[in-house]
Amino acid sequence: MILQLGEVVSAPVLGALQAVMAKLEMFEDGAKTAGWRARERKNNLQAGRTSLASGAVKKVEKALLANTLFQSAARPKEIVRTLLSRYEVGMHYGAHVDDAVMAGRRTDLSFTLFLADPESYDGGALVIDRTEGERAFKLPAGHLLLYPSTTLHRVEPVTRGSRLAAVGWVRSLIRDDAQRELLFDLDRAAVLLRSEAGRDAAIDLVLKTRSNLIRRWVDD
Repeated sequence: MILQLGEVVSAPVLGALQAVMAKLEMFEDGAKTAGWRARERKNNLQAGRTSLASGAVKKVEKALLANTLFQSAARPKEIVRTLLSRYEVGMHYGAHVDDAVMAGRRTDLSFTLFLADPESYDGGALVIDRTEGERAFKLPAGHLLLYPSTTLHRVEPVTRGSRLAAVGWVRSLIRDDAQRELLFDLDRAAVLLRSEAGRDAAIDLVLKTRSNLIRRWVDD
């Protein structure tokens, strides 16, 4: 399941994150955090480990864990890692699959939180390879793309401006992507039923099914 989430951070938080990205002076070669194959194809910059960058990362993670749709789609056990990335003109990231294990923890889902206004830069689309074909994404600032870490994906070369984003990886309580999607659909069904009068029995059945599937599938 590939899911676009709109405005996962509030306008004040987005503004604060953009201000931090403008102030950060310590950026390093992004290839340092990639596996050997991805390292050959990765050409970007990532914020170094400073208190300013760490504070921004905490803001991102706090906003995601408070977002109802993110919780429903990801079923996060933990956010394994979050990085602040910058692509300048000519930078790109070739086709790769994210590391299955980071710091000893499994990665099930990847996310990209776009921090730059899409009109402020050219190129830089995130392209995900699926069985039905490739899909390109270039979302508004403050919007997030959530997708399985198992996919081949790439970032196209930036030809103007700067592409800014927070990227991260999630270990989910539900390891299987298809199972997570079923649970997400049940959550949405319960919300729709709740908006209609006289559907209490149906809501109870949906929630019972969802809870028992979680009990069967959860990897705690």
